[in-house]
Amino acid sequence: MVTRTRQTAEAEPYTAISHPVRRRILDLLVEDDMPVHALAQQFEMSRPAVSQHLKVLLDSGLVSEQRHGRERRYRLAPDGLRTVRDWIAQYERFWDDKFERLREHLEETNPTTPTTPAHEADTKRQQQKGPQP
Repeated sequence: MVTRTRQTAEAEPYTAISHPVRRRILDLLVEDDMPVHALAQQFEMSRPAVSQHLKVLLDSGLVSEQRHGRERRYRLAPDGLRTVRDWIAQYERFWDDKFERLREHLEETNPTTPTTPAHEADTKRQQQKGPQP
């Protein structure tokens, strides 16, 4: 068994995950290693077209290829997504901070339950319906 992962500077993970077919291939490989013919069955495109997408994923370091005799099996290489994860993490921190500030603001301005007209109408409807089963 020969295992290899190709990675070049030009083929970044961002480019690789920009195409919906390649994202779907990654989703499939999360489940299990797969040969190209099994991957190709999941799409309405030719096997060579799927192979081209796999080449982009290989070149970006997002998948690895293992040869088992004549068959090539593809495996997700999650470390290749580390740069994407790190980039997204800064936005998660940004949004977490914004939501925390919003929560604090709402608690300061509405220390108990909200009393907007829409909220009062919803409360009346709930009381008229009675308890839900």
